[in-house]
Amino acid sequence: MDLPTLAAHLGLDLVAVSLLTFGVFQPRHRRRELVPAYLALSVGLCAVVAGLSQARGGGGLALGFGLFGVLSLIRLRSDAVRHQEVAYYFTTLVLGLLCGLPGLSLPRAAALAAVLLLVLYAADHPRLYARDRRAVVTLDAVFRDEDALRAELRRRLGEPLGWTVQEVDYVRDLMVLEVRFRQPELTQRHRSFTRRTPRPTPRLSKETA
Repeated sequence: MDLPTLAAHLGLDLVAVSLLTFGVFQPRHRRRELVPAYLALSVGLCAVVAGLSQARGGGGLALGFGLFGVLSLIRLRSDAVRHQEVAYYFTTLVLGLLCGLPGLSLPRAAALAAVLLLVLYAADHPRLYARDRRAVVTLDAVFRDEDALRAELRRRLGEPLGWTVQEVDYVRDLMVLEVRFRQPELTQRHRSFTRRTPRPTPRLSKETA
C-alpha cells in the first residue's frame, strides 16, 4: 500500500468513525468520556492493520494476535459498560479493520462502512422500543409466587418484560431484581397535572433618601 492509498484509507476510517461518534453516539447517549476511546480504537486499529500488512515474515500472525487482544479487552470491559456501548465498540473496531485492509478497495470499504453506520443508526434509534426500560429494584418483601411478583412490579413500574433476581435476603425480608419493563403511556389526566412552576415576580424596593 503506497502512501496516497494509505492516507485515503485512514481518511475514510476517520470520516466513518467521526460520523458514528459525533453523529450517532454522542447526541443519543451523551457519554463524552467514550468519544476519545472510539476514535482512538478505530483509527489506531486501522493504522496497525495497514502497517502489519506490509510486514514480512509473521505479519499475519502478529495481526491475528493483535486482534485477539483487542477483542479480549472489549470483552473484559463489557461488564462495566452498557450493551449499546459495546455495540459501538465493535462497530468502531470493524470500521478500523475494513479501512485498514490493503486488499480491500477504497470504494468497497466505503460501501461496507456505510452499511455498518446505517445498521447501527437504525438499531439504536430512540423511537425503537422507546418505552422499554431497565432498572434495579429493591423490594421490601420476598415473593415466592411469580404471579404476585409480576403484579407488584406492574404496580410499581409498568408492564414487566422480564427480570433477574440478584439477591434474596430472608433476614431483612427483601429481594433485589434487575427488571426490564415497558413504561406506561402518559394519559391526558396525568398530563394535566404536569405544569410549569411559575417564576416568582421580582419585587422592586425603593431606596429611602
